[in-house]
Amino acid sequence: MIQGIDHIAIAVSDLASAEATYTRLLGCSPYKREHVASQSVRVVYFKVGTIQIELVAGEGASHPLKEFLARRGEGLHHIAFSVKDANTAQQHIRALGFRPIGDSAQAGGNNKKVVFVHPKDTHGALIELCADK
Repeated sequence: MIQGIDHIAIAVSDLASAEATYTRLLGCSPYKREHVASQSVRVVYFKVGTIQIELVAGEGASHPLKEFLARRGEGLHHIAFSVKDANTAQQHIRALGFRPIGDSAQAGGNNKKVVFVHPKDTHGALIELCADK
């Protein structure tokens, strides 16, 4: 089911500052910036080899990262794995006893369909399964 690592997401409070830091660290500019309305976030994408690094910042007072940042501060938010089909992956993980967050795959960044697996089922790590469909 898992095809590989798609991206690693880092939650940040100040997207512009984080972008400058990672541009300097990685020695390259981001290849894309995006607003993901379904998640109420803005994302900056860097390509490092075959893996993407995503800097994710919430928009407004009610964005989903607000609680995360309040509890944990900036840092690793989730690891995303590529799957062939997000809805099939959601059914598969549910059958294995994992709890997906949400009832169906959602629109995610980079034109992907995404499903998140509850971190209580994965030893505290938020896992995203993402697919082109």
